[in-house]
Amino acid sequence: MPLQLQLNTPVTDDRPVFVSGNFCGWHPDLDVFRLQQSAPGTYTLTFPTDLRLPDVVEYKYTRGGWDSVELTGAGESRPNRVLSPGTEFQQDFAPHWRLSGQAFNPALVPHLKVLSSDFYAPQLGASRRVRVLLPHDYHQNPNKRYPVLYLHDGQNLIGEGEGYGSWGVEQKMAILAARRHHEVILVTIDHGYQQRIEEFTVHKSRMAQGRGRAYLAFIAQTLKPAIDAQYRTLPDAPNTGLGGSSLGGLISIYGGLLHPHVFGRLMVFSPSLWISPKIYFDAIRFQTPSPMRIYVYGGETESKYMVPNLQRFQDSLLKQCYNGQPIDIYLSVDPDGTHQEVHWGREFPAALEWLFYAQPAV
Repeated sequence: MPLQLQLNTPVTDDRPVFVSGNFCGWHPDLDVFRLQQSAPGTYTLTFPTDLRLPDVVEYKYTRGGWDSVELTGAGESRPNRVLSPGTEFQQDFAPHWRLSGQAFNPALVPHLKVLSSDFYAPQLGASRRVRVLLPHDYHQNPNKRYPVLYLHDGQNLIGEGEGYGSWGVEQKMAILAARRHHEVILVTIDHGYQQRIEEFTVHKSRMAQGRGRAYLAFIAQTLKPAIDAQYRTLPDAPNTGLGGSSLGGLISIYGGLLHPHVFGRLMVFSPSLWISPKIYFDAIRFQTPSPMRIYVYGGETESKYMVPNLQRFQDSLLKQCYNGQPIDIYLSVDPDGTHQEVHWGREFPAALEWLFYAQPAV
């Protein structure tokens, strides 16, 4: 039987789809290898019966050229797809495509607003820069309201970042917009530099006094009301998220534990669980007043404790009494992940999609 390919891809692109590989000299747009649309977002191709395929088939999909080749869901190049000998049918998924050689469409980049360069936090007795990223079509939909995701460590989220690099969330949101998964307002909060450790920890430790309760109260009681008043938000907990990495991941967990009536979506990347061993006990005792979603990510090469600690945290939540309200937790482990912004930025699109767009587990 001749080889048959079936490709699924988001229904947001009307360019034709081709397959290219070691069976055609890697030409990206040969008519004989153009897939036919069989349903919205579904394309199929049956290879010519007289074509002799290599023992191991390597291939990629394009939209008609290498400047429009398929990309990962985070907008990065992906390795060649490989078929083992004897394969007769293969189903694939392409989440994203290059556009004129670019990983994202500049027209889909969100609008960046500086809410304040010195937004005062009375709970901390200090000021923080707060920036807002509105969906690119926010002003075109004057009656639409949006979920909100609050993110810590604003210095390392937008543009080139400071010191340690950047997640590049504005580019990631443009990538998500290409598949219409961008309708979330992002609010980024700069950390307090020397005050970061104490503001991102709740319990007293050998490293800090722990002013995390005050920091979380600032977001929940001062910043969030200001955002809800100025922008068209969906203010309830299922539409309000909190996220960050490292110590920012730790304080995001506590945001959910201490303010579950405010934050019903948590994006937790590489949390510094080691600094707060009481967190497992806090998780076991936790009850949420409404359904909650928690996306947890960690890399196996961060430390030998990272993934076991994440699994322990997940188990702690699963042991607690739900009191009728479920907690949906997703654990993503990257075998090659390191404790760096590049990995957190890469994970960001998948996390946002799962938190705000995936169907609830049944």
